Amino acid sequence: MDGSDSKKNRSIVIRVVKAFLFCALIIILFGLPLFLSAGSLRFAKAWLFLGTIAIPGFLIMTYLAVKDPDLFEKRTTAREEEKFQMLLKLLLTLTFLITLVVSGLDYRYHWSRAPLFVVVFFTLVMIFGNIMLFIVMKQNTYGSRAIEIQKNQQVIDTGLYSVVRHPMYLAFSIIFCFSPLVLGSFYALILTLFMPILIAMRIRNEEQLLQKGLEGYTSYMRKVRYRLLPYIW
Repeated sequence: MDGSDSKKNRSIVIRVVKAFLFCALIIILFGLPLFLSAGSLRFAKAWLFLGTIAIPGFLIMTYLAVKDPDLFEKRTTAREEEKFQMLLKLLLTLTFLITLVVSGLDYRYHWSRAPLFVVVFFTLVMIFGNIMLFIVMKQNTYGSRAIEIQKNQQVIDTGLYSVVRHPMYLAFSIIFCFSPLVLGSFYALILTLFMPILIAMRIRNEEQLLQKGLEGYTSYMRKVRYRLLPYIW
């Protein structure tokens, strides 16, 4: 093995470790409000939810660490520049964290209980959302965490991008908007109704930027009519 291969392998290992730490941070960020509000670590549905988030997340990030290091860096280090987008991301994060708190309180005080078949079904829905997210990551190497026009960026109009213009947002919506049902809480589900509104605002703002700065995007919008849900919006 020559020096360049050795350096490449070290870089891959570093990225995989970084992916693990990134997912561990997500578990802590989501786990703390869940277990503190529930008042117990015996909240089994919380562990199910965290596993459904963390395991696919780690697998996706590990794939990117090995196969698409540029996108891996964009997904882990990119920062929003526009204040409006920063505000929307903050509101989305706060809304979801409050959803987790309500789910934990629901567990503690027995406000509602989703039947087991509902929990199992929406766990599978979340897994489907993660599979969709993986497909999107493979199809769009420009899928940064931040709204930005990247150097040499091109319009992606194949695969899932031939069905809706923002399949990544659709995947995240599937993963996060139905998570209260994995946690067994109907009350927390009410709060997630605000998330699609915030996502729609983010999409509208993003498309304004893309129309101005990304060649061919206006034509793409005429070709693919629906932003998030086929035949709806």
